[in-house]
Amino acid sequence: MINFKNDYSEGACSEVLEALIKTNYEQTVGYGEDEYCEKAKNLIKENINYPNANIYFLVGGTQANTTVISHSLRPYEAVIACKTGHISIHETGAIEATGHKIIEVDGIDGKLTPDLILNELRKHEDHHMVKPKMVYISNTTEIGTVYTKKELENISKVCKDNNLYLYLDGARLASALTSEKCDINLEDYPRYCDVFYIGGTKCGLLFGEAVVIINDEIKKEFNFSVKQKGGLFAKGRLLGIQFATLFKDDLYYRIGVHSNKMALKIKNAFIEKGIKLATDSYTNQVFVDLSQEQIKKLEKDVIFSVEFFGIGESQSSRFVTSWATKEEDIDKLVELIKSL
Repeated sequence: MINFKNDYSEGACSEVLEALIKTNYEQTVGYGEDEYCEKAKNLIKENINYPNANIYFLVGGTQANTTVISHSLRPYEAVIACKTGHISIHETGAIEATGHKIIEVDGIDGKLTPDLILNELRKHEDHHMVKPKMVYISNTTEIGTVYTKKELENISKVCKDNNLYLYLDGARLASALTSEKCDINLEDYPRYCDVFYIGGTKCGLLFGEAVVIINDEIKKEFNFSVKQKGGLFAKGRLLGIQFATLFKDDLYYRIGVHSNKMALKIKNAFIEKGIKLATDSYTNQVFVDLSQEQIKKLEKDVIFSVEFFGIGESQSSRFVTSWATKEEDIDKLVELIKSL
């Protein structure tokens, strides 16, 4: 069987494993106060060209989202997100469990727009309703699309004009940054976002996300929230070593380029076969509308997802590539698609 279920099934890229093995017997202080975490933070600050950022390393995306959102909002404040957003459908009500409502919006191609945000602000007009305070977006989106610089700039302006925080989920940021449809550089994000995170779990690490805080209000005592939400990792140096490796020799970008390149081959194979795309993605996720007969045939040799992603005609099939995707497996899948 060849596996295109997700982009975190494998362990970690060889460079990361080698760095962990090399430092395995070293003794360092705990809780992210070691030299490797400091080195990783400095590398990230250089890459985003923003030395005043506060950076925290957490283990996973749900943990990062829950910690950031619950820390940033007062008890009566809420977050606006697409219905397809990760916090909306794939985090078991983690945000709601902290007492904050998610105001779910029908996005356009998985993305929010200024008009969609303003519409929700008009609906929530007084103290009888929750108060929108944060806008949550993802890049890449959960359906593989990407925000352009202009789109991000426009959303940022609406947020600033209406005293809203803008939070960007970067679980697949490597794929977004290297997409042929993306015109945003990593150093653009501090200009537009109050807080964002750089994903590692889905981008070649064993685990780990780097939360980058730009807004001074959100920076205040964030370390207390990290600890309270179970995010203060005793062996913090393991996160630091991984991220320091990820931002050495353009590894982060090379991972994104490879995963996108592999996905494009899958996408083109479906197009050439005349099979309808559920969304026109240029990242490492490919969504297609397959018939039940086609799904059953592919499932004999391929592992992939079939579910309702909020796109397509009913259920969509998703094929995901990663840093570890082998070209030979892509070739096998292409031949199987041709035989449908």
